[in-house]
Amino acid sequence: MLTSANQLQSLLTTKMATVSVPACTSALLLDIEGTTTPITFVKDILFPYIREHLEEYLSNHWEEDECKQDVHLLKKQIEEDMRQNRSCPVHFVDQTVHTDEEKAIREVMDNVLWQMAADRKSTALKQLQGHMWRAAYSSGRIKGELYQDVTPSIRRWRGHGLKVFIYSSGSVEAQKLLFGYSVEGDVLDLLDGHFDTSIGAKVECKSYERIAERIGCQPEEITFLTDVTREAKAAEEAGMNVVVVVRSGNMDLTDDERAHYNLVTSFSMLELTGRV
Repeated sequence: MLTSANQLQSLLTTKMATVSVPACTSALLLDIEGTTTPITFVKDILFPYIREHLEEYLSNHWEEDECKQDVHLLKKQIEEDMRQNRSCPVHFVDQTVHTDEEKAIREVMDNVLWQMAADRKSTALKQLQGHMWRAAYSSGRIKGELYQDVTPSIRRWRGHGLKVFIYSSGSVEAQKLLFGYSVEGDVLDLLDGHFDTSIGAKVECKSYERIAERIGCQPEEITFLTDVTREAKAAEEAGMNVVVVVRSGNMDLTDDERAHYNLVTSFSMLELTGRV
């Protein structure tokens, strides 16, 4: 197996041919982490922000309806984890009966940090994170990072009549914050819609079928771009056209995966066939 750096260099030197988007394509569906945005932005900026400011955020917003709703979703997730016999370091969290607010906040913190350490993709976790990031983006403490080829390519696609959607494990709100407060300013007008795990897990075929239905087209009319081959496989099984994005720092690909999928190192390598 090649390293990510070697894979990238190999593609740059020996496989720089463009990848044709099928003429039947009417929409492009984009992953975020490792596809539109460096993995390092998520791991080195967004996630550390949650860990460092979680207690402060919960303490300041504990009595607000939005925070109560977030805690309620986390409580339901804990109940589900207990039913599934998953490891969980906290007890049953019920905000309505706790008399010790600090204890209740600590229990929520323990669960959130446990989920993050386990790289969980639960909707409850992503919703709370999205609300915390909103304050950071709006205050200017965080700006969403995008690869340099992303916005010019999306503009080109839209100029050819294609719609562009996002599908990420991050909440829809978190997605909109990243593109709304990006290093290039507010680029939300380039996107036609957003999907998160509330429509289904990214490694499940049914999720992509639901997305196609929601968009209003057949799966084969959608081209999905992602750096994760498990997601690519699920989308492919749903009938979508798939392109795997190879960026520096992304997960290694096996030789079989490199042979099976169309690979690009930049969105600019996508060629729109049959369009003027």
